[in-house]
Amino acid sequence: MSEFKYACPVCGQRIQCDSAHSGSVMECPTCFQKITAPRAPATADQKLILSSKKVDAPPVTPVPSSRETPLRPPRPGFPIAVLALLVLLVFAGGLVFLLRQRLEPKPNPAPVPVAARPTNSVPAPDAAQATPPGDTRWMLDLASASFPDAKAAGRIHGQDFQAERAVLSSGTLTLRQGAKGPVAFGLVINFSGVQAEVLAGKTINITSNAPLAARVTLHWQEGEQTLKDTFDTAYALRLQFADLVNNRISGSIYFCAPDEAKSYVAGTFVAEVRRPKPVKPKQ
Repeated sequence: MSEFKYACPVCGQRIQCDSAHSGSVMECPTCFQKITAPRAPATADQKLILSSKKVDAPPVTPVPSSRETPLRPPRPGFPIAVLALLVLLVFAGGLVFLLRQRLEPKPNPAPVPVAARPTNSVPAPDAAQATPPGDTRWMLDLASASFPDAKAAGRIHGQDFQAERAVLSSGTLTLRQGAKGPVAFGLVINFSGVQAEVLAGKTINITSNAPLAARVTLHWQEGEQTLKDTFDTAYALRLQFADLVNNRISGSIYFCAPDEAKSYVAGTFVAEVRRPKPVKPKQ
């Protein structure tokens, strides 16, 4: 089989495809739109980027892009069913372990004398609100990553971070500390304008060796100065969205940046969905 390249008519992403899949319907890895792959070039030395078209839409001129992401349709024999079965078995094993721990009788603790009880004890903080200490969750290997059952938190450029507000607007997910004003401390993920309806129910996995991925920007403060660092590759991200309900979408995130400070954010969030205001027609 020979391979050729074509451009997504929606976002301009360049995609690599086998000639055997010419004319098949695929999903763009960047904007998640359904597109139809063009016919393979007639000669093997074809150097032009072919144009694809969006499903049920007229052809759109592709936007030039300087980067490419190879997209290969799943080939026959890929063990998707085997992988799903393994995940199901691991989940079932964990569930049985938790049920066994709950059902086993626990010994009653010895009574504590009244005089030995502290009078100025402070209640432990809520685990769902606690910020994970240090960089113990930082790892660029998604195979060992997991979603903490707590509100999204972590460390950004060496500073403890707690997500106090989440917003999904025009294909950009923002987890920030502080509810108003410009983002001075937080995490911003740009999905190139993808709407919330497209992201709902999706799970996104981006490994550190992906040649091109969504743009991620970290914001933090040093003194009175706000700094930022942007990554479009070499990071690890697992992002899972639930269904869209009443302009809100919940999800879980695991993100690790490839910086020296070992920045990471992991946990759950509920993002409010903001929609762009309709453009008023000119009178």
